[in-house]
Formats: sequence, C-alpha cells, structure tokens
Amino acid sequence: MLELKDVAAGYRGKPVVSGVSVPVPRGGWLAIIGPNGAGKSTLLKAIAGLVPHTGSVLWEDKPVRHLSARDRAKAFGYAPQTPLLPDGLSVSSYALLGRTPHLGTLAREGPRDFAVVHQVLSRLDLAALAGRKLRTLSGGERQRAVLARVLAQQTGILLLDEPTTGLDIGHAQSLLELVDRLRTEDGTTVVSTLHDLTLAGQYADQLLLLDGGKVVAAGKPASVLDADVLARHYDAKLSVLPGPDGTPVVVPHRRPNE
Repeated sequence: MLELKDVAAGYRGKPVVSGVSVPVPRGGWLAIIGPNGAGKSTLLKAIAGLVPHTGSVLWEDKPVRHLSARDRAKAFGYAPQTPLLPDGLSVSSYALLGRTPHLGTLAREGPRDFAVVHQVLSRLDLAALAGRKLRTLSGGERQRAVLARVLAQQTGILLLDEPTTGLDIGHAQSLLELVDRLRTEDGTTVVSTLHDLTLAGQYADQLLLLDGGKVVAAGKPASVLDADVLARHYDAKLSVLPGPDGTPVVVPHRRPNE
C-alpha cells in the first residue's frame, strides 16, 4: 500500500506541486498525466524521496522519509526519464547495480544476483546486448537498460518517469505489458508518468491529472480522459473514442489554418 496525503514538493523553497492526496493499493498502477511543466516528475521524485516534500508519503503505513537509504532502495525502484549512465559499463554490469541494496557490506554478487539480471535482460529483449557498452546503445535501448537495472532491484514499488521515451510502438507495448505482468503476477505497485494518454488509459487502473502543480482530475481512466477536460488543460483539439477493448483512445485533431 502506497498513500500520498497532502503532498507538496518543489525546489529551493519554490513549490512545484502541492495538495496531492491519493491511495495506490498493492498491485495497482497509478499513471500521472498532465501538460509539460505540470509537476509530474517532481511528484514522482517526492515519492522516491529524492526531493524534499511536505505532507506524507506512506509505504505500508510508514513515512518514507523515515526509511534508511538501503530500505528505501529495497522498497522503491526509480527510473528517471533522463538518467546519467556510466560510460564504461556494459548493459549487464549496469543492470547488476540494481542488486546493490540486497548485498551485505563488502559483499560481492552471487549466482542468484546474476540469475536475476539474466532473467530481466531476457524479458526486456536485451540479452543479445548484455556485453555492449552503454554508450553504444540507441536511445530506446538505453531506456530499456535503465528499466533492467530497476527491475533487478526486485522492489515492491516501481516509480517510472516516462518509461516509453525513445521507444517505438512495439517496444513501448512490450515494456508496458511486462510492467503490467509484474503487478498482476507479483503484486508490484506501479506509479508512472506518461505523455501518451491512450497508453495511460490502456495500462493504468487509475489516473492523476496535474495542471499547474495541482490535481485537476483523478480516478478511473474513463472518467479522467474526458474530451472537454483534456482539451481545457492541454490546450488541445481532440476527441476521446472507445477503443476495441473499451478503453479510451485520445485522438488529436489538426487545427484549421487561420
């Protein structure tokens, strides 16, 4: 169980997001959506404990701010949108860093750690790239390598900041379906930011729409992905149609020439 109660966060004393209260049940998927600059990434960093916040971020009814760095790393796996990647590491060595919270002081990785990494790389279609240096990867391959490190942590909560950035539609679907399997099979809780509103509606079971750092809509995808609400807060021309599986599909309209 993850719960946010009146959470506010920002930088250098300037608030970016405020007044956020939402429960996320075990195995749930909350997608944070909103226009650029709405505070989506800041909220995700506050949950991860990476930026100061007021209010409460509770994990299993315990304030996250009271967790040690090691316990936080065992509970939360965080994948930033634009990570700094060590230039000289291979894909497998980088993914192996995700096992660090599970190792004792001065302990080295063992057979189980290598087995976890091998499984993760296979599931993310990265096994053939295991020996490649990170600097030689495409943008989409780097994004999957970042997720591999996070999944190797085997945490109960995944915090994913725009996990489909740089991925083609096939790899984006494969990645989101893998995350969805983790939550349904293992009870993993997911909180992500997503720009693609249709994908957000297909995979998340609840959405949180931010604009100007405030919550303007929250709930099931069918209620949040309302054409009038989205047009107002995104300043866009669009329609929302039912997809083949009944989930909302957001269709932009070309603006007429003036």
